[in-house]
Amino acid sequence: MNIRGVNYDVGTDMGIKWRPDYDPQVVDRELEIIERDLHCNAVGISGKDIRRVVVTAEAALRHGLDAWLSPGVFDRPPQPTLAYITEAARAAQPLHERHPGRVVFSVGSEFTLFLRGILPGKTLVQRARTVLKTDVIKTGGHNQPLNDFLSKAVAEVRKVFSGPIMYRSLVWEHVDWSRFDIIGVDHYWAEKIADQYLDIVKPLFTHDKPVVNTGFGFKTTTAPVTGMLSTLGDDPGLYVSMLLHQKAVIGRLFRPRLKVINERDEALQAERLVNNLRLLDEAGFHGAFMDTFILPFHPYSDTPKYDLDRENSSLVRYFERGRQGTTYPDMTWEPKEAFRAVARYYSST
Repeated sequence: MNIRGVNYDVGTDMGIKWRPDYDPQVVDRELEIIERDLHCNAVGISGKDIRRVVVTAEAALRHGLDAWLSPGVFDRPPQPTLAYITEAARAAQPLHERHPGRVVFSVGSEFTLFLRGILPGKTLVQRARTVLKTDVIKTGGHNQPLNDFLSKAVAEVRKVFSGPIMYRSLVWEHVDWSRFDIIGVDHYWAEKIADQYLDIVKPLFTHDKPVVNTGFGFKTTTAPVTGMLSTLGDDPGLYVSMLLHQKAVIGRLFRPRLKVINERDEALQAERLVNNLRLLDEAGFHGAFMDTFILPFHPYSDTPKYDLDRENSSLVRYFERGRQGTTYPDMTWEPKEAFRAVARYYSST
């Protein structure tokens, strides 16, 4: 694959803030590690705060990483979402002018789920349940409103950003790819689609454009791989406790814990991830971005019931309360086996 990437979140906000604390010096150091030790040549930068996204992109470019920008807001109606996308694209233009060919802008991701108004449901969880429990996707009724919105988004972005643009799609979204320079798809492997995993995305390769897997990964447990959608809303109590844990003052009174404790297995996560990369390579994908480098709101704990890290797909395990790692003593995290396995794979390709 030409693009050896990893996704790097700087502050997605879905009620829970994915990166509550943003320190540019820490970010700069992590990007250095991503380029030097993980052997990436690109990083997918997501988050709500446009300034954070731009500052992170500037640091990535300094370290020799191509910057694939994916700023985003969630659960908003079309018009304010469109205004946000346009503002973000305008902020990305100076980066493209200084680094032509190295900055890619995504107009959004998974709008069928993340944008209010395409599917029934006011929240992401409600819309995900609609997909899981009804035949709404089979009818294809979501495709026209999706493409109508994408048409408007591309038109506005093209006015203010002259670099390559893309969209991070879902496999059931039939996108009009003629509008885009790059085809993106968030395509997670799952046991129930193992035999069809590559067949599902074959139509994307008929447009004579680069196809990139912009989001995939595996949890750090032995639990069956059921796919991204099936896990949404599994444990509302955990979501509430995580939300309260981020509150000032009272946050220390609400320590999130797992309701179901699956066995931690870093070696299995690493094996699954490298196998997925091989599949993408063999299928002819132009590039791949794993989800994700770090998720501070899913910290590691030596106590299984508090070990939220085992239920996320990050390449490093994050420590709370300032605990330092050993591989990188200046960082509050430690690489998982998946980090080392991906580094070996990327360095050999």
